[in-house]
Amino acid sequence: MSEPVSPLRLEFLAWIASRRRTYIEAMEAWRSTCPRHTVWEDAIIDGLIRVDSKGSVQQSAVILTPKGKAILDGNASNRSTQP
Repeated sequence: MSEPVSPLRLEFLAWIASRRRTYIEAMEAWRSTCPRHTVWEDAIIDGLIRVDSKGSVQQSAVILTPKGKAILDGNASNRSTQP
């Protein structure tokens, strides 16, 4: 059985998936100096997001990996099957 996904991680993945996000935009919205809120770093380390760098930092996009999409999709289907 896999570990439950934290609400903050799900919020982050849904935010990334909702529309095209640039690296700059994601860093402004999700960076943290708090060691307890490492959602950005954890998502990179766990292979849930990647930075698609085509050109400048302003043009680089943050996108979900297939693993990130699966976690987001799996959570959505779990919610729809619960009473």
